[in-house]
Amino acid sequence: MKNIKQNVFYLIMLLGIEIALGYYLKRWEIVTFFLILNTLFFIWVALYLQKKNVIDEKMERQVDISAKIAHETLPYLRRGLNEKNAEAIARIIIEIAQVAAVSITDCEKQLAYIGVGCDRHHPGDKILTEATREVVQKKQHKIVQTQKELNCPLSDICECPLAEAVIVPLICQNKVVGTFKLYETKDGKISPDLIRLAIGMGQILSLQVEIAELQYQAKLTTEAKLDALQAQINPHFFFNVMNTIISTSRTNPNRARRLLIHFSEFFRKVLKSKGSVISLKEEMEFVNTYLVLEKARFGKILKIKEEIPLELMEVKIPRLSIQPLVENAVKHGITSKIGGGTVWIKVERIEAENGEDKFKVKITDDGMGIEEERLKDVLLQGVGSGNGVGMANVHARLQGLYGEEYGLKIESKINVGTSVTMCLPYSSVLGEEEL
Repeated sequence: MKNIKQNVFYLIMLLGIEIALGYYLKRWEIVTFFLILNTLFFIWVALYLQKKNVIDEKMERQVDISAKIAHETLPYLRRGLNEKNAEAIARIIIEIAQVAAVSITDCEKQLAYIGVGCDRHHPGDKILTEATREVVQKKQHKIVQTQKELNCPLSDICECPLAEAVIVPLICQNKVVGTFKLYETKDGKISPDLIRLAIGMGQILSLQVEIAELQYQAKLTTEAKLDALQAQINPHFFFNVMNTIISTSRTNPNRARRLLIHFSEFFRKVLKSKGSVISLKEEMEFVNTYLVLEKARFGKILKIKEEIPLELMEVKIPRLSIQPLVENAVKHGITSKIGGGTVWIKVERIEAENGEDKFKVKITDDGMGIEEERLKDVLLQGVGSGNGVGMANVHARLQGLYGEEYGLKIESKINVGTSVTMCLPYSSVLGEEEL
């Protein structure tokens, strides 16, 4: 609209100059000629701008459609490209893009087909059309304008109305992992708008598949760190508890039997617990089993105090995220202190005015403390020893799961004690799904 107004302004100025010139020369035929010429030129400019505006509007609409589809399909793509998620994605695309049919495949079989056409398209069926196999092999999109080009082997026994298609490869890390297809039912030249939409959507879906793959790899890395943490259960702890049980068996066989049951329960949970997140209740059962064994070793010099609201027991937290912190407090804080001390375990929900509440776990001891020059290095990978490695592992896992602003925070003073705080977004610990 702005361009049209500018051109009208320039045309009026030009006409004014031409009329003034014709009046000055007394040649009205010149004025008439330029008037007709300028009018035709103005009509051509107006038609050109109108056509350009229509094209711009179409492009904007395609961008809007692509953005909306990308936004609504992302949650499904994050869970992987399988039949269930592909069907949900196809339904979203056909509803927003308003095409005749949508198909999604992997490199071998149909994952989803939504829309008009043959009822012989079923999830799990092998890829039928030669055109789709060609796209998988060549890693390039293909435009199909007739049923003959589709080359479907069922065309002789099925009156399928589909005649045109745009088939786009889904590429992850430079490898084809599937195809995305938009269909129309009219014979003839396929719409350029549909071609651009399909190619753009294929690129967006490919990007989302690649992001989902990177997130999956990050999850595997987190699981590997968790396995490494399990492998770091201190061997000295194992042998010390065994010695305690052996010595107790001579004076109090029943107590030794109970300790042996706790000991087996502790390692059973370490070795067989599955999933990257568990409830706070499960984690605290693990912590308390560990503390029973440690109190059997150290007796009255080790005191434990817990402050945990019952309503928070079902929140989901990373597995083995509290136990290493408690073990660090016992090993480095209390047992090295003459006369022993106390470990406090406090869990709470911190409410915020902006609605971004936090889930906070604080482990405090009144033990020996950490020297200031060592404090800054405690959470660095490879710097700590024993379960110092475990704390660094927990810190890295928390940041990997929730972001760099999360993790562990340590405060300590020599001969006063140490506190380790774990703060997580409350909205994240409410979910049922694994992180």
